Amino acid sequence: MKWGLNWRKKGAVTAEAPGSGEKTEGASGESARPVSVAENGAVFPGGTTSGADKSPEAAEDGGPRKPILRVSGVERTFQVGGRPLHVLKGIDMELPYRKLIMLKGRSGSGKTTLLNLIGGLDRPTKGEIWFGDLPFHEMNDDKRTHIRRKEIGFIFQAYALMPMLSALENVELSMRMAGTPRSEWRERAARCLELVGLEKRMKHRPFELSGGEQQRVAIAKAIAHKPRLLLADEPTAELDSQMAAQIMAVFQNIIRTEQVTICMTTHDPTILEVADHVYEMVDGKIS
Repeated sequence: MKWGLNWRKKGAVTAEAPGSGEKTEGASGESARPVSVAENGAVFPGGTTSGADKSPEAAEDGGPRKPILRVSGVERTFQVGGRPLHVLKGIDMELPYRKLIMLKGRSGSGKTTLLNLIGGLDRPTKGEIWFGDLPFHEMNDDKRTHIRRKEIGFIFQAYALMPMLSALENVELSMRMAGTPRSEWRERAARCLELVGLEKRMKHRPFELSGGEQQRVAIAKAIAHKPRLLLADEPTAELDSQMAAQIMAVFQNIIRTEQVTICMTTHDPTILEVADHVYEMVDGKIS
């Protein structure tokens, strides 16, 4: 799979995956949403090709699906030099099902700390975090780890690839760590690499791949165990604008194909327009 990019006017980017039927475009000051084109040429927002909402976003009774994760009144305080450091100060937010949510803010605003709490890597000092109907804020480390390994995928700033393993082997390794049956490794790993546009680079090792390609391997690793929630910490920080647009196109594609919710941190204003929702963080608060 090859990823095509079209740059139109300053501040606008279109990223398209051939055969996906979807295109995302953003311009300064506008909020971009995916659109799909049906066979008869009709265009529908939100990536559907029907006037009715038949996506899994709708509950069985026709009403809206509950958010996959809810954060209520969350605070996080660390002790530094015997004094409290208040990093998060009363955060309220929701992660809707099958959407791309971005946490925007400068370095030190609390984005990564919040992402760690959402992913169960840490517990809040105060407040509640609900993963579906599961109270993350009340669970011990073992329970959170069990849920995290099954239901959540992580993409860190460092690609965290094993240098002597091929792209395919790196993805298989992540499935082994998640407890996926060995019989499923090869087919699923190949499928994930195809989803991120690396079907012709599966046998290449990390040092044979560009930075953008290594990031896509990291994405394939993160979705290999079929998580419901994907968390990404500054996934485009080390990439140029064209590669960043490619990563956003990959995210849009896997939201559609893998039925996953993505929450990512960023300080890059050029990619905000493809988000379904943006939370801006300033000094530990959502402004």
